[in-house]
Amino acid sequence: MAETHGKVDIHAPPSEYYRGSLAQRSAGINRSRSRNYQRTYPQFKTQAQEPQQLEAEEAGATTPRAGGGVRRRGSIDDKTAHPRRFLVDIATIEKAILEQEDTNGDYQITVEDSGPKMLKVPTAGSGGFRTMEIRGTYMLSNLLQEMALAKDCGMRQVVIDEDRLNENPVNRLSRMIRTTFWNGLVRCMDEAGIQKICADPKNAKPGARPIIYVPHGDQAAFEYYTGVARDLKQLQIKVVRLPEDITPQYVKSINDEFGILTLAADVRYDAGGRLEYKPLAFVVPGGRFNEQYGWDSYFEALGLVADGRVQLAKNMVDNFVYEIRHYGKILNANRSYYLTRSQPPFLTDMALKVYDALPARSAASLEWLRDALRAAVSEYLTVWTAEPRLDAATGLSCYHPTGIGMPPETESTHFDHIMAPYAARLGVPVAEYKALYARDAISEPELDAYFVHDRAVRESGHDTTYRLERRCASLATVDLNCLLYRYEADLAAALDTHFAGSLDCGDHVSTSDEWRRRAARRRAAMDRFLWNEAKGLYFDYDVVLREQSAYESVTALWALWAGCASPAQAARLVSAACLRFEARGGLVSGTEESRGRISLLRPNRQWDFPFGWAPHQMLAWSGLYAYGFADVARRLAYRWLFTITQAFVDFNGVVPEKFDVVNMTHRFDVEYGNVGVDFKMVPREGFGWMNASYQVGLTYLTSHMRRALGALTPPDVFFTRANWSTASSASHTPASTPCPVPVFAAADARRLQLHSALEALAAAGCTANPDGDKQPLASYFDLPLASPGYLDPRSPASPDESVASSGSGCDSAACERMAPTSG
Repeated sequence: MAETHGKVDIHAPPSEYYRGSLAQRSAGINRSRSRNYQRTYPQFKTQAQEPQQLEAEEAGATTPRAGGGVRRRGSIDDKTAHPRRFLVDIATIEKAILEQEDTNGDYQITVEDSGPKMLKVPTAGSGGFRTMEIRGTYMLSNLLQEMALAKDCGMRQVVIDEDRLNENPVNRLSRMIRTTFWNGLVRCMDEAGIQKICADPKNAKPGARPIIYVPHGDQAAFEYYTGVARDLKQLQIKVVRLPEDITPQYVKSINDEFGILTLAADVRYDAGGRLEYKPLAFVVPGGRFNEQYGWDSYFEALGLVADGRVQLAKNMVDNFVYEIRHYGKILNANRSYYLTRSQPPFLTDMALKVYDALPARSAASLEWLRDALRAAVSEYLTVWTAEPRLDAATGLSCYHPTGIGMPPETESTHFDHIMAPYAARLGVPVAEYKALYARDAISEPELDAYFVHDRAVRESGHDTTYRLERRCASLATVDLNCLLYRYEADLAAALDTHFAGSLDCGDHVSTSDEWRRRAARRRAAMDRFLWNEAKGLYFDYDVVLREQSAYESVTALWALWAGCASPAQAARLVSAACLRFEARGGLVSGTEESRGRISLLRPNRQWDFPFGWAPHQMLAWSGLYAYGFADVARRLAYRWLFTITQAFVDFNGVVPEKFDVVNMTHRFDVEYGNVGVDFKMVPREGFGWMNASYQVGLTYLTSHMRRALGALTPPDVFFTRANWSTASSASHTPASTPCPVPVFAAADARRLQLHSALEALAAAGCTANPDGDKQPLASYFDLPLASPGYLDPRSPASPDESVASSGSGCDSAACERMAPTSG
C-alpha cells in the first residue's frame, strides 16, 4: 500500500492503493478484542499516536487536523484530527452490504434501492473492536466498489480510508477514467487479446468459428495470424485473405461468415529474417463493442490526449491510415460486415491534435503526420467527393455506403416489421421472405431503396433518428459537410505550416491553395443550400427533392467547430441553438417538434429528443469557445458534467453511453438500450466518448464551477446564485481571453488561419460552385472574417480563473460563497 510519511495516497489508482503482497499487508498480527478480526495494521499509526488516541479519533474526537486542511464530510457528523480507516473483511462486508442494501438484486447500491443506507463497519485503529457507520448511497456504493477492486488485487482483508469512500465525486470519476476506465477499454489483436476481439456478442451464431480477415496486400499480417491460429488450436480460428478488389457483391457473399478485420502493427524482421509482428493497441467504445469504431475513436483520442495517453491515440490514427490503405476507407468498425461503410470523418483534426501532443517533434514525427495527411487526402478524394457520396449539382456530400441488402449485423428480427407487408403480399412467412430476398431470389426495388437509406443512417453514426429515416442517402447533411470543410481547412493550414505548402501524394501533388479553394467552394455551397437566414440555423439539404429538410438538429452547431460560419451567422446560430437545444442536462439532439409524436407504432429513436450525446456536446463547446462564446460553452459544459456526475454518485459509479438530458436520467427504454450500465459492483470501463467528454469538459470549468460540481449543485441553482450569464452573446475577444483556456483551444486556432485566405479569394471573385455558377464568392460573406468576435488562443490570457466581471460571466465572490464548506 502506498505510504508517504505515514499517509496513504487515496487518489492513487487501485493497483497502487492496494499494492503490496498479502504477507506484507498482513505483517502485523495481534490479538484483537474482536473475534471477527485478528489483525491490526500498525503501518497506519504514526509514532506519536497511541491506540487510545486512534480509538478516540475514530470515535469522533474534534481535534483540529494537522495543517489546517478541511476534509469532505465523513460518514458521521463529528470531525476527527486524522482520517478514519476501516478494517474490512471483504467476504463478510460484501455479503452484508448486498443483503441489506441491494434490494433489487443488481449488485449495485443506487438511489433506487430501498435499504436503510447505513452500515456499521469495524475501524482499523481499534483492530476491528469498534465500528463506525457508513451512511448514504454514495459512500456505500464506493465501499462496494473498493472491495471489488481490492479483491482484484488478491486481497481478502483490506484497510480502506474514509476519504477514499467520501472522495469528491468529480475527483473520483476523473481519477477512475484516467487510471481504470481507459485501461478497461484497451484491446490488442495480438495472441493474448484476439480471443476477446474475435467474439462478437452482436452476432454470435451457435458453433461459428472465429474468422480473421487479412487484406490482400498485407503478407506479414497473414503470416502472423496464420501462426496464431496454429498456436491457439482450441479457438479454431480461420484466417481468410481478402481479395484485392473488395466489391459490395463480395462483402454480401460473406454476410454469413462474420469476422474481424486486421489493423496496423509494428512490423520488423530480425537478423535471421524472422517476423516480429506487434499489433497496435487501441481503445474501443465499451460494452458490446470490441472493435475500433470510426467517429468514436476521434472523441476517445481527445480524452486520451487530455489524460496523457498519447501513444494510444497515435495507434488509433495509425489504424485509420491502415484501413484507408487496405480497405479503401475508414470503416464504421473493423468487422467484415462494415467493409462497405464508413463513419463521420475526423482524421485530419485527430492526426493534428496527436501530432501536437507528441513529446518530440522529430523528423520521424513529421513523417508520421505526412502519412496521416496523405491518407486523409486519399479518403477525401475517393470516398467523400466521389460517387455515390458526392452530389455534383450542389458540390455537397451525402452519406451513401455501397452495401447491398439487409445490414447483417442487426438482430435477426430487426427488420421483420419492414419485411412483413412484402411477405404478406407474396403469401409467405417473414422468415422465408427474408431468406429469399437475401439470396436475390426476389427483386423488390422499394426494399432496395430502404436499405440504402438504412445503411446511410448507420454510416452517419446517428443510428437511428427520424431526421434521417428513409432519406439519409438523399441528404447533404450539415454534419458531414462541416467535417469535410474542416478537412479542407486543416489540410490548407497544415500544408502551409509543416510542408511548405505542398504534399506529394504519389499520383499527384496536393497544395494548400487547392485546399483553400475547395474550402471556399464548400463554404459558399453550405451558405447557399444549408443556411437558413430566417431561422438562424443550418439544415440538411435533400438533393433529390431540391429543398431543405425541416428537422432542427443540434448538428447545426458543428459549423462553429468547423469554422465555416461568419461572425454574423455565428451570433444568430448560437441564439437560435440555445433556445432550441439547451436542456437542463446539456444539449439535446433535436427539437421535440421535429421529432414528432411518439406512439406504439412510432417509437422513440435514440438520436432524437430528449437524448443527448457526448459528440454533440464536445464539438459545441469547442466551436462556441473558438467564436468567443466562452460563457455559453462553460454553461453547457457544466450542464453536461453535472448530468454525468449525478448519475455517477446516485448509481454506483455508472458512466453510460447516452443520457436523457431533458429528464436528466440514463434510465429509459429506447432502441439498443443504454450501453455501459450493466456491471457488477464496480464499473471498469465507463463508455469511451463519455469518458472523454468528462475529462475534456472539466478543462472548460473555472475553479469555482468545479467546486460547485463536486457539491452536486444543480445547474440552474448554480447559475442563479453565481450570477452566471444565461445570454447567448459573445463574451470575450482576443484581448480578454478568460481563464482557464480549455484543452486543445490553442490547437484549434489552426483553422482560423484559413479565414484571411478565404477573404482574399472572395475579393478575387473566386467561383462559388464547381458546376459553373459564376456568382462571386464575396457575395456570400456578409462580414469580414477577421473579426474580433473570434478567439485567437495565442493571445495572452488573463491570470484570473474567473470570467471578467462584466456581467457576462460568473461572479467570483458569489461562487466562492457557494463553495462547499467541507471542501
